Amino acid sequence: MQKAVQAIRDGKLVIYPTETLYALGCSAFNAEGARRVIELKARPATKPLPIIIGHMDQLSMVTGWFSKAFAKLTREFWPGPLSILVPTGRRLPSEVRDPSGFTSLRLTAHPLAAKLCIQTGGPLISTSANISGGPAAARPSEIDPMLNESVAATLREKPWPGGGLPSTVVKCLGTDELAVIREGAVSLAKLRDAGFTLHMS
Repeated sequence: MQKAVQAIRDGKLVIYPTETLYALGCSAFNAEGARRVIELKARPATKPLPIIIGHMDQLSMVTGWFSKAFAKLTREFWPGPLSILVPTGRRLPSEVRDPSGFTSLRLTAHPLAAKLCIQTGGPLISTSANISGGPAAARPSEIDPMLNESVAATLREKPWPGGGLPSTVVKCLGTDELAVIREGAVSLAKLRDAGFTLHMS
């Protein structure tokens, strides 16, 4: 953990477990690191990188936006694998923002990922640790060897990720309406049970 913390403070990349899959990332404020993540993954540069926080105290570092739907989602599903599109300021690099200034954010439920955010003092880029289009990793042995060799540290300690689907991604449209950007670990049924009307993107 301390090696990973120091690597992030030094502007380097790390691989770490999240509640669903292993993630590749760095500080969310590290523009050069973000570009390196995109390059390593062969990820389209037009596809913004998602980020995580380790505690709700870090939310204000990403956005000052608030809505009733957002508050309800965070109350029902955070910490956990639900990513919410939120408007953010220009303090964050363009690699983690779409053209409208939105970024994909979640409060992680994984203790090591949360600890990494807290000990490094801020949000982290959290994109799956795989080459784009390739298989995602839920065990240390499944992480792409090339990625392993390209980062400063890999957190292999347990608990490992739970596996399965990546996070569900939604955008708030109204008080009880959501656009579903990606179906994932939080089922559509659970979102509907929480009182939301869903619109599939």
